Amino acid sequence: MNRRRCILAALLAAAPLAALADFPDKPITFIVPFAAGSATDQLARALGQAVTNETKQPVVVDNKPGANAFIGAQAAAKAPKDGYSVFITTNTTHAANEHLFKKLPYDPVKDFEPVTLLSKGGQILIVNNNVPVNSVQDLVKLAKARPGKLSFGYGSSSSRIAGEMFKQMTGTHVLSIPYRSNPLAVTDLIGGQIDMMITDMTTGLPQVKAGKVKALGVSTLKRTSLAPEVPTISEAGVKGYDISFWFAAYVPAGTPPDVVARLNDILGRANKSQTVGAFYAQSGFETLAGSPEDLRKFQGAESEKWRKIITGAGIEKE
Repeated sequence: MNRRRCILAALLAAAPLAALADFPDKPITFIVPFAAGSATDQLARALGQAVTNETKQPVVVDNKPGANAFIGAQAAAKAPKDGYSVFITTNTTHAANEHLFKKLPYDPVKDFEPVTLLSKGGQILIVNNNVPVNSVQDLVKLAKARPGKLSFGYGSSSSRIAGEMFKQMTGTHVLSIPYRSNPLAVTDLIGGQIDMMITDMTTGLPQVKAGKVKALGVSTLKRTSLAPEVPTISEAGVKGYDISFWFAAYVPAGTPPDVVARLNDILGRANKSQTVGAFYAQSGFETLAGSPEDLRKFQGAESEKWRKIITGAGIEKE
């Protein structure tokens, strides 16, 4: 009898390991809190293709944009805790929103298990072709000459804070216009409904190269190799201006640790694949990596960093 019990216990203990060895054995869903065409969406699709290439399982990208990324974050937090729903998101949901809003419909710490960091990147300041400026200094002069007359759009917290920092550091008054996502804001920028915005390279640079908008500067302290002729906003006159954003993967809180570890392994390899590497190369993003615990610590540090930026910009919680 004791021998049978030992065998049964061994079989039960081995069952989760056997099941995990087969993970994933059905399609995975990547939940993205921004619209199709956004940088996060494009990364998720490249990452999904790389995961499919390795696991032979389809990856479905489920875009849930709007409400300052609340909709996507809520959906991801409430998803099944089985590893088949992965939240591909940014500092918007996991570092900035908690300092921008008095009440969030999700908790960026308690509602999620970190999986892995993915990458980080800078943004680009673009203006409508009809705005009579050709440099950052021109824009600052125009904004000061027309206080409250110019407008900038934003479709993410990163884009919003970049714009608010620009206003605060230049002492200008520019109207802020919110959008569900950056691609929607860029569409209105091209059409002349708004005058300027600071957006991710993936969304903004193609429109610059197509001649549909003008680029005045990049948000990091180093120029991008994708458009080396475009100066940094700092060197163009707003000394010390520097802001970037990051991408990471999470799953709902309560997802088994062994499943999280397996996802970290799968996504880590996918993030270093040629498929994703090609996307990073054309987007100017820097590849990141690490353990779930690395992401947990990084998120905590970034939350404090964004709190200081938001407070410094004088932005009150909504």
